Amino acid sequence: MAHFAGKLAAETDASDVHADQENGVLFVLVDSRGRSAWDQGRIAGAVHMPTAEIAARAPREIPRNVPVVTYCWGPGCNGSTRAALEFAKLGYEVKEMLGGFEYWAREGYPVETDRGRIVRAKDPLTAPLDAITCDC
Repeated sequence: MAHFAGKLAAETDASDVHADQENGVLFVLVDSRGRSAWDQGRIAGAVHMPTAEIAARAPREIPRNVPVVTYCWGPGCNGSTRAALEFAKLGYEVKEMLGGFEYWAREGYPVETDRGRIVRAKDPLTAPLDAITCDC
């Protein structure tokens, strides 16, 4: 029980992050990828803070009493884990978003580029096509 409760305290997913955004929950969503990845597309409303810059920038830019959620490319990348560790070292309440940018986009949530917002069709392998949530 402690193992699973610990995971839920340190992890979230695209669906929960999107719901929190829609419901006005206060947190900062941090994209820890590099510039070329950010330019390719990012989660609407995210802050770009590559992992190597967190120690220097976070204390100046993100209040310590505001929770942070980190993300990177996707499940094949541990960049969000590294970023979450950097925030934890600084004393932030932090969660890692499972699935990263990949699953955010595949689940049909808004993606931003310098040209504007894009909403892709839901991938039926990651989200139900006829429901708002997977009810899990």
